[in-house]
Amino acid sequence: MASTLTTAAPVTTRNRIQSLDVLRGVALFGILLINITGFGLPHAYSDPTVYGGSEGINLWTWGTMTLLFEGTQRGIFSILFGAGFILLTSRLEAAGRTDAADIYYRRTIWLVIFGLIHSYLLLWTGEILFYYGVTALFLFPLRRLAPRAMLALALAGILVGAIWSAVDAWETVEILEKSQIAQAVQADGGELTSEQEDDLEAWTDIEESYKPDKATLTEDIEAHKGSYLDVLTHQAEDNAEDESWGIYRYFFDFFSMMLVGMALFKLGVLDLRRPARVYWVMVIAGYTVGLAINAYEMKILLQDEFSVIAFLNSDWTYDLGRMAMTVGHLGVLLLFCRSGWLGWLQRSLAAVGRMALSNYVSHSLICAFIFYGFGLGLYGDLQRYQLYYVVVAIWAFQLIASPLWLRYFRFGPLEWIWRWLTYLERPALRRRPADGGGPVQAAQPA
Repeated sequence: MASTLTTAAPVTTRNRIQSLDVLRGVALFGILLINITGFGLPHAYSDPTVYGGSEGINLWTWGTMTLLFEGTQRGIFSILFGAGFILLTSRLEAAGRTDAADIYYRRTIWLVIFGLIHSYLLLWTGEILFYYGVTALFLFPLRRLAPRAMLALALAGILVGAIWSAVDAWETVEILEKSQIAQAVQADGGELTSEQEDDLEAWTDIEESYKPDKATLTEDIEAHKGSYLDVLTHQAEDNAEDESWGIYRYFFDFFSMMLVGMALFKLGVLDLRRPARVYWVMVIAGYTVGLAINAYEMKILLQDEFSVIAFLNSDWTYDLGRMAMTVGHLGVLLLFCRSGWLGWLQRSLAAVGRMALSNYVSHSLICAFIFYGFGLGLYGDLQRYQLYYVVVAIWAFQLIASPLWLRYFRFGPLEWIWRWLTYLERPALRRRPADGGGPVQAAQPA
């Protein structure tokens, strides 16, 4: 049986798969591209009319993010998580480890704990580690399925999630119709039944969740501009809901995309072992379907001026459009990795990806300092487009800092702690001359 020290050592430079690291780095940056509105604006993630500007450059900014990136970066990151799971367990089992399950579940449970710390103590309500950790608890028994079986199971999960979203939208529209009947009765001077009063109240709650009033926005801004304790207590209720009902509601989203990643890795797609035509098919098919659906959804929202019913109507096709765009982006990125273009950029992105956990959490720390009251207190002060100046600055910093860190250390700081907790053996952190520099491509394109 392989020794703990051998298994706990980092994957050597020559054995890393650069395409996975590059994809992970790009997806990490893409997640910040989407998350930044949650860091800097109150209740304005999807609806630019709520806050942050909804005309001119702000509207174009919202449209670009919605058309090209909404939901896709989370999708790519989930796919990569599944691929990483197969890579980890296959290497453990190939090394003759009989405790692969112990290592895997210990690693996964610590990810759940990291997620709880990240959301509650590091103050990020859009936290995703908890979801990944809980979902990953269900993956281990599926690791030996054939790729086709994985894809079939993933498709079933995607359909369940899409049907669930459609049912949610249909039920909400039904509440709207009932409330309209109650409003008509009121307008005619009639007396409402208790059921009609409930219908009106239910629709009011829905409207407020989509279109919070000025008092709600003011309260949110003041809380985020307050002390650390003010932010923590203000966000605690949302965190509790996200990490209870949220994991139940969106389980199939994460589970299905992880299965897709497991299958694609086994098929040799993610490590560039497939011919170029495979990736071109992904690009053409993904963007043809995804752009058409996303443009259709945007048309609904713009024509109806971002009404609640417009959001409900656009939800019906959301999952299909997001999945197609994810496939298209993945194809483009893998072709980029195959090309060898901009080698310096690929190496820097790979370094960012190798430190994905540390860099992801650092987004929260940096943005908390920039936007919350115990730092610069800019929450709610910037327009939507201005938030992306912050994004580009963080990208630039991490593209420089990550390669520099890995020149001297073998792991990112949180990756090092995570590995220590996983293998119950402290790995060496400082790099030795024999370790080499940045990652190289282990598998060459066919």
